[in-house]
Amino acid sequence: MHTRERLLDAAGRVLVEHGYARTTIEDVCAAAGYTRGAFYSSFESKQDLVLALFDRHSAHRLEQLDSLLHDPAPGAARRIGELLLAVDPDERGWILLFLEFRLDGARNPELSARLHEHDKAVTGALALLLERNGASVSAQSLATFLLASREGILARTATGGPGSDESLGAAVDVFAQLLPTLLPSLGQGL
Repeated sequence: MHTRERLLDAAGRVLVEHGYARTTIEDVCAAAGYTRGAFYSSFESKQDLVLALFDRHSAHRLEQLDSLLHDPAPGAARRIGELLLAVDPDERGWILLFLEFRLDGARNPELSARLHEHDKAVTGALALLLERNGASVSAQSLATFLLASREGILARTATGGPGSDESLGAAVDVFAQLLPTLLPSLGQGL
């Protein structure tokens, strides 16, 4: 397990910096201090590696969201919107990597199917979280809507070009107003 984690850590750094297409398995191995044999003892392909990275990254984001949902302090809805939508410098590379990988999947039916399975798992985990927090609509539908909205907004704002700040601000404002009606169990704290 130690080898796998070191490869994931190294891949996270290298892939976020250089992107999916420009990163080779050899780049990841060199950054981790391992050989291709060590890589293939942990992953079948670069796609497997990236999907494992996305699983780990999604789990971390869901933990952050869970913490915010359990602490409905004033301004929590805005912080949840920012967590879901904001593109901070550390997150920008992850977003670009995910978008690049998603676009690659659009032309690769096998990868598209694997991304769909990843999406189902993340959506299911988010739906459970929303259900536990009293979603006033179908938790599955709400999770699907939130993740699809997130992805679209991030695609529009990740480059940081003209209008990005305005788009992000508007999206966070809407999320901050919408979330209290969709998650009423959080009460007035949102």
